[in-house]
Amino acid sequence: MRHYENLVIVKPTFTAEEIQASVKAVEEVITSNGGEIAATNAMGMRKLAYPIEKNERGYYYVIYYSVAPAAIAEIERRFRINEDLLRFITIKYDSNREVKAWNELVKKANKAPEAPKAEEAPATEAPVAEAQTEEAPKAEEATEAPATEAAAE
Repeated sequence: MRHYENLVIVKPTFTAEEIQASVKAVEEVITSNGGEIAATNAMGMRKLAYPIEKNERGYYYVIYYSVAPAAIAEIERRFRINEDLLRFITIKYDSNREVKAWNELVKKANKAPEAPKAEEAPATEAPVAEAQTEEAPKAEEATEAPATEAAAE
């Protein structure tokens, strides 16, 4: 069995329940073809680089899995006929170096917390902004100190 990564972009016009149902359908396609899902990473709603089918945004979802190489053709065929998906990409990890990188990605995906809910996101962003403003004067002090030392010499 080889290691693969799939990134799928689900249409943004769906409700949260419909998006989750589409993601479960994608996972079902992989498992029904003999794949073993190692990790998943819900990246959330993001702006697309260019409009796809008049959609400016899309729900990104990454799946790391192992499956026999013969099953990839069927998995991609089922993704192509799934109208809920705007785009998908399948990445194969073949060499020992790539498999090591795949294992690291799986560890990161398993450690990463679930995607924050819309209500929680603004609350977590505010302290970060405050921390950045507090660090700014320290950075200025650090840059001024070498300049005065250089002038003294």
